[in-house]
Parts: sequence; C-alpha cells; structure tokens
Amino acid sequence: MSAKNLDKILNPESIAVVGASNNEGSLGYIIFRNLLKGGFKGPIYPVNPNYKTVLGRESYGSVSDIEGTVDLAVVVTPIDVVPMVIRECARKGILGVVVISAGGKETGEKGKRIEEQILREAKEAGIRIIGPNCLGVIRPSIGLNASFSHRMALPGGLAFISQSGALLTAILDKSFKEGVGFSYLISLGSMADVDFGDVIDYLSGAEDVTSIILYIESLTNARKFMSAARSVAQIKPVVVVKSGRSQSGAQAAASHTGAMAGEDDVYSAAFKRAGIVRVKTIKELFDCAEALAKQPRPRGPRLCIVTNAGGPGVIAADALEDWGYKPAELSEDTIKKLGSVLPPHWSKRNPVDILGDATPKRYRDAVSVCVESGEIDGLVVMLTPQAVTSPTDVARVISEMAGKGKISIPIFAVWMGGPEVEEGITLLNKANIPTYETPEEAVNTFVYMYHHTHNLKLLEEAPRELHMELGLNRERVRDIIEEYLADGKPVVLSEFVSKEILENYGIPVNKTVVATSPEEAASVAVKLGFPVVLKVYSPDITHKTEAGGVVLNLSSEQEVIAAYKSIVQNARRYKPEAEVLGVTVQGMIKEQGYEVILGSKQDPIFGPVILFGMGGIMTEIIKDRAIALPPLNSTLARRLMEETKVYKLLKGFRNRPPVNLELLEEILIRFSHLVSDFPEISEVDINPLFAGEKRIVALDARVLLRPTKVRSPEHMVISPYPYRYETHWRLHDGTPVFIRPVRPGDENLLGEFIAGLSSLGEASGFVKLLNPARYTQVDYDRDMVVVALKEEQGRSIIVGLGRVVFYPNLDRAELSVAVGKPWRKKGLEEKLINMCIELAKEKGFRLLVSEFEDDFELEKLYRESGFKVVSTQKKGIKKAVIEFG
Repeated sequence: MSAKNLDKILNPESIAVVGASNNEGSLGYIIFRNLLKGGFKGPIYPVNPNYKTVLGRESYGSVSDIEGTVDLAVVVTPIDVVPMVIRECARKGILGVVVISAGGKETGEKGKRIEEQILREAKEAGIRIIGPNCLGVIRPSIGLNASFSHRMALPGGLAFISQSGALLTAILDKSFKEGVGFSYLISLGSMADVDFGDVIDYLSGAEDVTSIILYIESLTNARKFMSAARSVAQIKPVVVVKSGRSQSGAQAAASHTGAMAGEDDVYSAAFKRAGIVRVKTIKELFDCAEALAKQPRPRGPRLCIVTNAGGPGVIAADALEDWGYKPAELSEDTIKKLGSVLPPHWSKRNPVDILGDATPKRYRDAVSVCVESGEIDGLVVMLTPQAVTSPTDVARVISEMAGKGKISIPIFAVWMGGPEVEEGITLLNKANIPTYETPEEAVNTFVYMYHHTHNLKLLEEAPRELHMELGLNRERVRDIIEEYLADGKPVVLSEFVSKEILENYGIPVNKTVVATSPEEAASVAVKLGFPVVLKVYSPDITHKTEAGGVVLNLSSEQEVIAAYKSIVQNARRYKPEAEVLGVTVQGMIKEQGYEVILGSKQDPIFGPVILFGMGGIMTEIIKDRAIALPPLNSTLARRLMEETKVYKLLKGFRNRPPVNLELLEEILIRFSHLVSDFPEISEVDINPLFAGEKRIVALDARVLLRPTKVRSPEHMVISPYPYRYETHWRLHDGTPVFIRPVRPGDENLLGEFIAGLSSLGEASGFVKLLNPARYTQVDYDRDMVVVALKEEQGRSIIVGLGRVVFYPNLDRAELSVAVGKPWRKKGLEEKLINMCIELAKEKGFRLLVSEFEDDFELEKLYRESGFKVVSTQKKGIKKAVIEFG
C-alpha cells in the first residue's frame, strides 16, 4: 500500500485514544496526557467505556459514539481486543491507527495469529497501522505526541524512524542536551503493516524533513525499502544503524560465495546501492544526526584540523587516515598567511597546531585563514584546557564567526575535558555547531557526511557504453534449468553443465572434457595439448582441492593416468558416499594472470547478491571480497571490483601488466543478467576465474539450482531492465523505430533529444527529465521512461519518449509524452500514450493523469485513447485523466 493514508497518522486533524485512562502510570493515561500537553490543535477524544471523563474530557464508549470525524486512533487496549477495535474504526471511517499494545508475534503463535487478524481487518477497510508493540509517533511542528515518551521533541528537520521504542526515547533524551530538533520521531514496532519503505516514501515529500536517520533490526519488504530509499537519498541524506551482525548459517552453504556473503555484508551492500550511509554504533548515529541537523554537508574529503595541542591533532589525522584519507594539503600561500598570524613555532602544516597558549584571537585568525583559502571542505576545531586558553571565550569567538556566516563549510568542535569546558560546549551547541568529546568522533562524523555526497556522485556517474549486444541465450539456459529441475528437487550441477550455462551468457570458459576412465583422460589430454589439469567430476564434492581432487600441470599420458587414479581414490576417501563420475580434463593456462572469484547466492531478504574478490583455494581464508546487488552496469561493476584489494593487482603490479578490466566489467554484467533472469539459480561459484592481460576465462564453476514458483524479476529487490517492453514498430510513413525502456547509459541520447525540443511546452511534465544523469540509476518501479529510437547515420537517436511516474502515496500515476518535431503526426504519440496506459494498468494504479499545454492535436489523441480532458486553473494548461476499473 506504500504511503497511502499515512497522512492520517502523521498529519491528523483529530485523534481518538482507545483505552485512555485516569489511572496514573498506565499507558492510556500517559498517552492521553501527552497529547493534551503537546499543543495539538485538533479535537482529542478519550475512548473508554469505564469512564465518564478522562483528564476532564468527556469519554466515549466506542469510537462509533464520537460525533465528529476522526483521522487517527491510538490504541492502548490489551492486544486481544485490538481486532474488535479495528472493526469499530472501519465502521467509523478512521483510516489511521497506531497500536501501542504489545503481545503480538513477538510473544509466539497466539500473538502472531492476533496480529494477522488485526492486519486482515485493517486491509479490508484501507486502514493503515503503525505497530503493534510500538512507542508511538511524535511530530513537534503540529504538537503531536502520540507516544508514551514523557517529553515533546524540539522542532527541527531530522526525521528518526526506529524499530526500537527504547532507543527512540534514548536518542530523544540526548537531543535536548545537544539542542537537536526533529520533524518526526516514529516507532514502527512489529511492522504488521506500515514499514520502513512506507514511511521513507511519505517523508521524501515532506518539506519539513531535511535528513532521515534509521534504526533497523530487520526489513519486511526489501524491494519497497530499496525503491523508497534510492529515491529519497538523492534529495535528503539517510543514515542508518543496523543491529545484528551474525554470520550464523554460513557453514551450511554449498559454495564459497554462500559461505562468504553473510547477512550483514548484504545489508551493507544494499545500503550503499541505495545511497544510504551506514554507521556502526548508536553513538555514531546520534553524532551524524546532530551534524546533519546543524551543518551543511561537505562537498569533498579535504578536512582541516585546528588545535591547541599536538597530540589530539595527531589522533585526528590518524582517524582520518584509517578511512583512507589524509588531512587537506594547504598551499604555500595559505601556510604563509597562517605564519603571519601564528607564533613562529606553530606546526607549519595541517593539522594546524596553534600551540597551548592559544588565545581566542589566535583561534579566530587561524580559522579565518583556513576557511578563506578555499582549500578545505570541512573544519575540526579542537581545544584542550590550558592555563592560558579559555574554553568559554574560544567557544564564543567560534560561535560568533559561525553566526555571522564567516564559516561556510561544515564545522565540528571537540572541546576535551570535564566541567571546565561545559559552558563552552553549551555556547557551541546554541550556535548550531556540533560538539564531540574526542577527535575520532568528529572525524568519523565528517567522513560519514562526506560519504553521502560521494555515494551519490558514484551512483550518478554515467556507465561506460558497451559497444556490442550481449547476445544472451536465455532460451538454452531455460531448457537446461528445466531439465535438471524436472523432479522438483534441488540439484548441484556438474562443472561441465555449469560451464555450459556460463557459455550461453557469453562468459568465456576453459574448454572442459569429461573422461570416465584413465585411458580416456589420457586420450583427451593428447587432443587438448599438454600441459593439462585434471579435476574430480562429482556432483557431491564442492571443494575439489580440499578433497585432493585437483592435479595441475600434467605433461604426459602417464602422468594423466596416474593422476586420474589418485583423484578417484582421494575423492572416495574424502567423501565415501559421493558419486564420482570421473574427471574433467582442461588445458593448463600458461600466461600470467590472477585468480579471482565471481559468485552469487540467493539472500532470503534481498534476493540474488553478487560477490567478487580474490579467488583460488585460499579465498575463504583471505576473505578479500566485495558484495553488490544486481543488476549491474559498467560503473557498478567497476565499483564492485574497486572495493577489493585484488583490484590493485588487476590494474597492474610491478612488472606484471594489467588485466583487461573492460572485459572483466562486461563479464560481471553478463553474470548479473544470468542471476537476474533465473530465480532458480540459488548459488553459483566461478572459482577460479582467471583474469589475464588478453583473456579472462572461467576455470571452474558450480551452480546450485532450487525449484521455485517465483518468476523473474519478482526475486529482485532492484528491478532489472524490463526486456518485455521492447518492441519494433513503424511510423505511419514506414520509418522503423525501436521502442524500449530507457537504460543506464542513455543520458547522452536523452540530453540530445531534450536539447532539440524547441520549447518545454512540447514536453508536458518533463521539467524533471532535464537532468538526464538521473537515469544512470533507473528505478523502473517508480519512474518508467520508454524511448523510441531511430537509426540515423550509423547511430541511434531518440525521436520520442513517454514517461510514467508512479507516486507511492497516491492512487495515480502521471503521464508525459514528447516527440521530436520531424516525427510528429506519424502515429508515435498515440503509440507511446497507449504503452504508458498499459504500464499504469500493470502497476495497479487507479488513475493516469497528464498535464499539457493547450494543444488541439494532443488533446484529440488523449480523447481517442480514452482520457477525459478538462481545463485547469493554470493558464494555458489542460489535464487529461483516465480511470481504470
């Protein structure tokens, strides 16, 4: 249901508290009192048949007895009564409910059944529910404290969404000391209905939300979460702390990838793909929250450190280098200017040590020079109590500079000490300068804030265009999978069959021949040419080397025969119950190169994940790997490689040449398509994948298949490119066009097309599309653009496009169509409109709406396609609306 009707909970005009009480200390008492004291302007109704009045307000026996309308019901009754309360809310027309009551699925089967009943009742009536087992919701700007937190939050721009009510109250309590304000505090509890994706979608359009912080224990709908998070992270910073880093269960995996891609790693990869910054601790979460609430985000990683003590300055520099960054390098001119205002023995570099006898003026002068240099993106000002230095006076000077707009970059203050620095810390907080107890905390916060900027830049980077069609043989792979899953049981494919699957997706494999006797192996080796490699051929042995099932560099028939016998004996000794079918014979790779691993597994929450890293027999010990979510483009494939240590070797090391990185990118993309296209692929390992200067080839492969009723792309949390919408078509004059969804890499084509439109009026609703770079990361679940391509002078150009924007908090989608002037009135507008109608129907929207400049021809097309066209209050603008049954 996404964000539909959440405004009834988060922006209500009237509230009923079901279970309100006069019993001090009870939840019904606390919540009703909080609502009365919070300053909420609308009517607040207590509902409890046991009271005539509650806290001086007339009490009602049921929500049905209330004469006025009610937007939000806050329920604090015992959990087994809640289904009946929801039915009463449905009869009353209440569409928003917060269930504070505990005792749901967290208590066992009985609670789970009650929670399921609550959800059924709510869904039938279109009611949205936050909870059960939650603390409630707080929105200071409208005086809403529908929670059992005893204090109303300070107003501000931060939104905090938490699965833990206790953590929410702890963060809230600390916020008063630091002067941090909130726009929303939302405790989700058990998430029977409303979850993180729903609330993030709602907050993305809230003007009073500048940043979002999250505490996550688990996700219920990862696809919805990823779509919402990817959308909002482009416009508002999102910071998350995720509890639970267990690796339990990895031992049971059937592949290297399964063993190495733990749950916590997958969450990290998902957050990074969404543009979310992940922190490790609750302390870091609050530090980031404070900084986001008070300071602008850094544009780059250049951090300057001004300190009156050398030791803390060194610690700050060390903390920065732990992240892979160094203190900003100051120019000779800046060093000279600093020298003119500082004593002779200052540090002459960054960190800028202005010495233990620093005065407020010295601090002001040093900070001014550094900020005015334009050579830094952030500033950490540190102070330790010294005999000559007044922490309070220095804080006052820095606060005044910030207040007068003399510091335009993010600034972080570290006032180290106890009671002596408290007054200065208070002054800094009042001036919206975040304060920290240690250098590491300030540096870590700066880096986390920078990572948000950096992540968005990476996600917006245009992918390299592949100068070829991938030519994926989906039909043959489908046939293989159906053949081996015919009996409905999971199966581990042999190396030979696994490589056949890879070959059909254009992933090069080392020629592999199966031999079932020593003599046959020797004969095959002669045909392939020496030296050769022999590997055990068994569906039951995953780790061939560990089983003594691999022999390298065999140079004669005699060696091959002896190796065959040895491999079979070793395999039977290693796993007596294993079915040993023989060996595979492969040519030995002779050129220099590296062994990497490329693998995938089906994560229960995020679907297929891709792993890349150092390969070979030591891969699980070395654990040099990175994880990403498909689908991949060339940019994402390169970023995945860059996160590993082996990437430094792949770029070329000492006298060894670099591998073909563009080819490796292409192989990662092909592999991404494979696991995106087939939900039946549960795990797959290519280990080792040999990467050399001239060629890259899979030396070994293993695929685990599991039957599933899920069809692609339902198993993905990020929608892959939807091939099903591709179509070849002809304009009325016979000109052939290829219509397909927009793809990452189309930003140049989009830019050329939009630039060619003579005015914005020719492209209704396309103002947002004027930044084609946003389509380097396409979210087909919420913004579908189809383009019509025509071949012209050996290259494709866009001649028209249609766009449907899906709004998660509404029943409607928005349509826009634009066709280049030379190709108008040739049927393309009508074709694009009808395609967009089908897209909106498929997504289940009730209305499709298009606003356009008054145009007789376009209006005629809309009417012929089933739209009603009406005038709007905007001059010269009409609206076309079609409603689906």
